[in-house]
Amino acid sequence: MDRIRDLAVAPAVRAVYGPQDLSSAPAFAGGFINFGHWAGIPLDGPLTTEDRVRSQRDLYRHVLGALDGADAHAVEVGCGLGIGAALALEEFGFAAVTGVDIHPEQLERARRANAALLARAPERLGFAHGAAERLPFEDGRFDRLYSVEAAQHFRDLTAFAHEAARVLRPGGRLAVTSFFLPVGAEDAGGELAARLESFASGLDLAHPLAVLVDALGTAGLADVRTESIGDQVWPGLDRFLAGVDLPVQWPRNFLPSYHDGLLDYYVVTAARPPADNT
Repeated sequence: MDRIRDLAVAPAVRAVYGPQDLSSAPAFAGGFINFGHWAGIPLDGPLTTEDRVRSQRDLYRHVLGALDGADAHAVEVGCGLGIGAALALEEFGFAAVTGVDIHPEQLERARRANAALLARAPERLGFAHGAAERLPFEDGRFDRLYSVEAAQHFRDLTAFAHEAARVLRPGGRLAVTSFFLPVGAEDAGGELAARLESFASGLDLAHPLAVLVDALGTAGLADVRTESIGDQVWPGLDRFLAGVDLPVQWPRNFLPSYHDGLLDYYVVTAARPPADNT
């Protein structure tokens, strides 16, 4: 682990996932720390904390369901509190999951949140300090790699794609979900920064979807597919936020930005070919 002690963490990322502890905010109740997948949750009445937690859990379910991970060894990049990793084990039958996060404080919280599972089955769940662009694992370690709403923080999608291809075994599969600039809005970063403080502060980066897609292909991954799920994310999130006493109002600008075509939410999947020569 010595080689990753000097990993640079962007100041905004360090603050939000360190002393501010985003997982403690009412808008992220449940510890999953994502915007949620709201399909199947009625939006025509009051939304509860239970609805919010379900939406976040369902986003993980949507991603994990695309991976066919039964009995697979997986790595979650940007694992946060590790609640999703536990879900992969307990609900989807993954053989083992290793959660990676760049923030040591998040890893400490993950170990506390999953103390019982770690004690009961230490061979199935583990956590490691590392960055998406420099994963602390040997080549071909995992059958599956997934990342849920973390790629907007990755500083270099090309480096991440090469690392993902490197640590996947031949025949391994990948799924990444997050918000990106859609085709035709690749230059919308300035407008997003004007509307959304998370982009202005550098917490979120305005990554075009095409950059990730091209990077995955260049890294040797195949069958790269994208699925837009913005209509299942932004309206439900905004409807929930309307009933929350937010300290700031800029998060309500995600939905208008989506409607204006400046950003969208995607699931991106790919596979390392069985006869990979990279």
